[in-house]
Amino acid sequence: MKKKLLSLVLCVSMLATLAVGCGSKDKEADKQKEGEPTTLTMWLPPLDDDTEGNFKKLLSGWEKENNCTVEMEIIPWASYVERWSTGVAGGETPDIGYMYVEMYPTYISSGLVTDLTDMVSEEDYKEYLFLNRGEMMGGLYGVPIVTGVPFVLYYNQDILDSIGEKAPETWEDFARICEKATKDTDGDGKIDQYGYAVGLNSGSMSNLYVLNSYMYSLLWQAGGDIYTDDLKKAAFNNEAGVEALEFFKSLQPYMPENAMSLSGQDAFSTVFAEGKAAFGVTRSSASNETTFAKDYPNLKNWDYVTSLKHKEYGTFGAADCLSVMSTSENPELALDLIKYITGPEFMTEYHKVAPGAPLTASEEYVGDPKMERIVTEDRDKWRPLQAGPCGNEILENYASHIQAVMEGKQDVKTALDESAAYADNLLKEYYAENE
Repeated sequence: MKKKLLSLVLCVSMLATLAVGCGSKDKEADKQKEGEPTTLTMWLPPLDDDTEGNFKKLLSGWEKENNCTVEMEIIPWASYVERWSTGVAGGETPDIGYMYVEMYPTYISSGLVTDLTDMVSEEDYKEYLFLNRGEMMGGLYGVPIVTGVPFVLYYNQDILDSIGEKAPETWEDFARICEKATKDTDGDGKIDQYGYAVGLNSGSMSNLYVLNSYMYSLLWQAGGDIYTDDLKKAAFNNEAGVEALEFFKSLQPYMPENAMSLSGQDAFSTVFAEGKAAFGVTRSSASNETTFAKDYPNLKNWDYVTSLKHKEYGTFGAADCLSVMSTSENPELALDLIKYITGPEFMTEYHKVAPGAPLTASEEYVGDPKMERIVTEDRDKWRPLQAGPCGNEILENYASHIQAVMEGKQDVKTALDESAAYADNLLKEYYAENE
């Protein structure tokens, strides 16, 4: 009922906005005839220490060329989703919005996000390297702006050398090395070196951090996914999903004893980065060589594997996008602005302030050399989530059942079936209200 009411509110708000828009478009045309600047509004979270200031400097030329003023609202991450919900409910939407995958299903279903399929060309797909990652739910609904920073598997080369191993390629390699690396190194009878620095407490993050760091990669490497292809049922309890969680559970003897109370971020910084584990996972960055040297002085000799392979490669890399709202009076101009922001002229300069992956074929890589292969030869080894209905509720529940398995409270199959049944009920309700 709650979702039904939200859908109704969205629809009513949009209809009201669109009705007003008919007269507004005439006014906008009059403005352009008179030479008055067009205004485009854009909602963004903070992407660096001074997003508005940095963007404004780089947009001045585009604004002048297009006789357009870009008005930005920078919304804190903590209230980002709420701002969208209240804004849409009140009939207030920007021309351009920054969205991440979990946000899209609701707004695509309600018709708020413009399908860009017929507004881009084959040349755009060649130039904008990650454009296909804006495809979801049967259309192209965004142009990626933040991507190329997947969660990858880092390893301590000194530990691998000490046990006569090289970087793992498969699940079998990984499990073998984890077992060999887990040992008592000082002879006091206690394990003080681990195979895998894992933390399963959400800490200051949501439960989804457990999925981002550890579980999505195994699920995809096993050939599984969150939803079925038609997005109408959960798929994470099928054979691939069971295999993935069973493998993760089998690695528990090689994790720190306090893994259940340790956050994922702390597991990386206090266990792996202190030289106490062979492997650790965290989100990559084009500046890792520089930042690791500063932040983790005890981590001297490290490297990474973008993704292990089982049946397939796969690890989680966000593809947050800029989207054109269907209420925009200037969708073509809005898309032009998005293409400029994600294009080489803007991003070559912006990535000097906020390092990131080149988004276009024309932009040169400017990060640390060691991290470049993530966005070149390994680009197809990481991917964003499936965009599907009820995403946050389904994924939070999935994560909590994974924790129950790791705590020994449930067996793998029971936990996954229970979580899938919860997801299927949500999806059944969603489609009953929205089809």
